[in-house]
Amino acid sequence: MDTKKRREKADYIIQSVVHALEMFDAFMGAKDDLGVTDLAKKLDLHKNNVFRLLATLETRGYVEQNKLTGNYRLGYKTFELGQAFLHQAGLLKQARPVMDELVKACNETVYVGVLRGDFVIYLDIAETTHSVRVANRVGTLLPAYATAIGKAQLAYLSEDELARIFTKPKMQAYTDKTITDRDKLYAHLREVAKKGYAMDLEELEQDVFCIGVPVLDYTGRAVAGLCVSAPGCRMGRKRMEGELMPLVKAAGAEVSRALGYTQEAEKAAG
Repeated sequence: MDTKKRREKADYIIQSVVHALEMFDAFMGAKDDLGVTDLAKKLDLHKNNVFRLLATLETRGYVEQNKLTGNYRLGYKTFELGQAFLHQAGLLKQARPVMDELVKACNETVYVGVLRGDFVIYLDIAETTHSVRVANRVGTLLPAYATAIGKAQLAYLSEDELARIFTKPKMQAYTDKTITDRDKLYAHLREVAKKGYAMDLEELEQDVFCIGVPVLDYTGRAVAGLCVSAPGCRMGRKRMEGELMPLVKAAGAEVSRALGYTQEAEKAAG
């Protein structure tokens, strides 16, 4: 685009829209809910302007207010927008048939999810036919370090990227099996990277087991993860490593190939 065309487009920029988009950026970089004062400082705007932006976005579902604190966080519409992007980008379109085949092979619940900082968000589910199953997690944010689908993706990040995500030496424990020490987590993730899969052995919830693998794009970067999840009455380490591991790894590899991943492409990109 030449200079004249860029200048012409700049003439059409609506400043209030720019401020709203900058607000989204502020929320994406925050781990906690944000108040009007916090946002005013981040955006260098008057509190009244920030409140009006929040009120407008809240009416459309793009932000929501925490009734206990009065602070704000991203709303359900941003999740729907992200899902629309992923559909158009091809991730969910490519993953869905593979997930359905994986369920047929093992008859356990299958998820696809993506990292969001130190959390993972579950985007889609293929359900088991068993009446006893793990609660549906689609649309929820869960700690990546305590989930198989999260650890499978964290293992592909650099040490610098991990350091930006995990700034504290200790993480919250969800069960007595959660890895909460940062150094132990890093060592565990190195093993995950070598094996090509991760397991959640009741690290997030008691009596819930998961095995997950990364989904790689054409650069070899983990852009998502697939996992199989089941209650302890049907799942254990022996079944996970014996029966399920080859199935999940094959499913992850199939989706990765559909997104353009090959070892040759990864070498060329790197």
